[in-house]
Amino acid sequence: MKSTQLGEFEELVLLIIGSLGEESYSILIKNELKDRTGRNPSIGALHSALNRLQKKGFIQSFEGGATNERGGRRKRFYSITAFGRKALDYSYELRSSLYQSLPKLKPTS
Repeated sequence: MKSTQLGEFEELVLLIIGSLGEESYSILIKNELKDRTGRNPSIGALHSALNRLQKKGFIQSFEGGATNERGGRRKRFYSITAFGRKALDYSYELRSSLYQSLPKLKPTS
């Protein structure tokens, strides 16, 4: 069985791809990252994460049709796989469990 481990940046990218659905492409993912987290990764850093997620089997990609808007170039779209969703579920459960085990802090005066 493949590992379901995700790096923190990979997890954010995977969550955004999942929330955007089938219309996820790199510039939209980058803009969502900036809007939701305040991070503004380079497009190269984002593509590196997308490649890692695809190699791990967490996402799949396909090319859309060429458009005049993009000078005849195609967009690459990304979608989350069932294995990617399983990795997110595992990460969520692990983080929630660890958070629940934190002791309450005593008030300081």
